[in-house]
Amino acid sequence: MNLDLTVATGELASAASALVRLVPGRLVDPVLSGLLVTAAEDGVSLAANDRERAARLRRPAVVHTEGRVLVPAKPLADTLRALEMPEVRLVVEGSRLAIRAPGARFALPLLDAEVHPGVAAPPDAVGSVDGGLFSSALATVASAASRDEALPMFTGLRIRSEGSRLVLLATDRYQMAVATLAWEPAGDLDALVPAGLLTEIAKQVDGSVTLHADRDRFGLAWSRSTATTAVLDGSFLHESKVSVSDVDTRVEVDADTLAGAVRRVGLYTDPRGVLMLEIGDGEVRLRGADQQAGEAEESVKATVDGGRTPQAYQARFLSDALRAFGGRRVRVEIQPGMRATVFSSVEEDSLGLRYVVMPMLPPRV
Repeated sequence: MNLDLTVATGELASAASALVRLVPGRLVDPVLSGLLVTAAEDGVSLAANDRERAARLRRPAVVHTEGRVLVPAKPLADTLRALEMPEVRLVVEGSRLAIRAPGARFALPLLDAEVHPGVAAPPDAVGSVDGGLFSSALATVASAASRDEALPMFTGLRIRSEGSRLVLLATDRYQMAVATLAWEPAGDLDALVPAGLLTEIAKQVDGSVTLHADRDRFGLAWSRSTATTAVLDGSFLHESKVSVSDVDTRVEVDADTLAGAVRRVGLYTDPRGVLMLEIGDGEVRLRGADQQAGEAEESVKATVDGGRTPQAYQARFLSDALRAFGGRRVRVEIQPGMRATVFSSVEEDSLGLRYVVMPMLPPRV
């Protein structure tokens, strides 16, 4: 069992840390908690597989001796992240993988690489998309997914094709984000994918991204790197079922300015974190009140069209919605009663982004 290579510390550290997040591993099985390090003529690859998720990330390296070893994932990632030297050398020494840097040596035990499942080829390709746009869409939409594992279908992000457009959707039942972007289809796609995994992938992808899917698995490939996962089961809410037929108030406002006001007034909300959004002549007024914290009010200039429907929202949901439109003006479409409020960009948006927030019962003052 041999392996010897020299690699940029930052490059390898970022790959190892990303894999720890992409594939958490199984603590009851050391093999499935390990990282497979493969040195080949074209560089070094790190791979992980816990039988539900699998990923392989490649990095450039100077390879002195080709080989493959399996080592504990987290100790490798933590060690590389802690090092400040620009380069490190990884070399097998007996039953250890030594991480060598000037004046330092760290040694990790070798696990049985022969019983590791490796990373299988992804399913058939169904299309490709621009990595920059896709990454931005993933990061924005995934933030609306639930983190409650008791409701797994709401922890997913639905990716489906509609001809030459790709639709991404996530919701936790109280907020929903939908993005639509161009892609080059090679087949049909409709998959519910764990949002947490896609959030991490969004930090990695670049260039052109190829999407892969079959009935049971979803995968992405980019820059000689791949990630696959089992898809989630269950039906899923479609954005067309969110009615916006009763909009009676439309507001256009600078997203960052309103977000700042929400952040400040949100400090004075009740235990539910609910504040009031009221519409005035050429302004949006936010009110927050709590018997212990006190009360706050702030107005922001806006363009107002239609009625004057006031609504109550959880401050954190407003912040999430407005963050998605940072640096732009946002259109807010408000409906009376307990009907959805829709946020969208005033300017042309390459992501076709819409963010839906459900109102709450007004706070008791």
